[in-house]
Amino acid sequence: MRALLVVNPAATTTSARTRDVLIHALASEMKLEAVTTEYRGHARDLGRQAAESDDVDLVVALGGDGTVNEVVNGLLHNGPDPEGLPGLAVVPGGSTNVFARALGLPNDAVEATGALLDALREGSERTVGMGIAAGTPGTEDEGIPERWFTFCAGLGFDAGVVGRVEQQRERGKKSTHALYLRQVVRQFIQEPNRRHGTITLERPGEDPVTDLVLSIVCNTAPWTYLGNRPVYAAPKASFDTGLDVLGLSRMSTVAVARYATQLLTSSPERGAHGKHAVTLHDLDQFTLHSKVPLPLQMDGDHLGLRTSVTFTGVRRALRVIV
Repeated sequence: MRALLVVNPAATTTSARTRDVLIHALASEMKLEAVTTEYRGHARDLGRQAAESDDVDLVVALGGDGTVNEVVNGLLHNGPDPEGLPGLAVVPGGSTNVFARALGLPNDAVEATGALLDALREGSERTVGMGIAAGTPGTEDEGIPERWFTFCAGLGFDAGVVGRVEQQRERGKKSTHALYLRQVVRQFIQEPNRRHGTITLERPGEDPVTDLVLSIVCNTAPWTYLGNRPVYAAPKASFDTGLDVLGLSRMSTVAVARYATQLLTSSPERGAHGKHAVTLHDLDQFTLHSKVPLPLQMDGDHLGLRTSVTFTGVRRALRVIV
């Protein structure tokens, strides 16, 4: 098997020595080319080159969810073709690793490498669905190129939190769960639309859902992790179905306390619920419009401000080794 290993040298939970050990282990089982990323978007470029090459059977992403997202966008640059494109494998190296853990992989890079090698020997793989977000035709955002996401996206409050975390990391702060929680509090204090949401969700053949403050789009469950605790924003979300949405239309202090407690104690059977919570399951396509520009995030990457985003769930988009 011919494989390309895409290595993010800034991965927060793997040292250079650990990465060398992992590369050696993988190279013992396949014809391996390892490339270290050098700039933002490099992993995407490598994924695209692999997709357009006849010499690569497998692309292994060693890094966090951002690295995986870039590789996936490169592989799917010309659209999904599960049988024709290289397969994808993931070795978690980030602080959260939601995609890898949702696939059932160990969160430890060494253990995950062992699981990957076992899966390759056994020919174990699955074809998973992905989501696409693009600027909505006929709006000021229509020219924004589409982008794939593996596990989640969000317009509004949660994307604002992601943006704040990225700002702190650029200032040298480490990505920790405490950092995220502090930014949640700061985003809540400064959120101007928490009592009267500006987001409307529209989908074909259904009444619109209006006045949302927060909209989380999930391609799988859990949505994220706090340490080893899984958080289920949309418990029914799955790589085998369309997209799920959790929307909140009120974020008063009381409502936030209630929904935060529900999310922290969520399970595969029950997520956030209540008068101001909207949950939608297995959507093929829908659009989120906002009266004012709001932050957008995908797979934990802040993408700037948007007023209208159209989401599409694509079943059977990519083969994954698990």
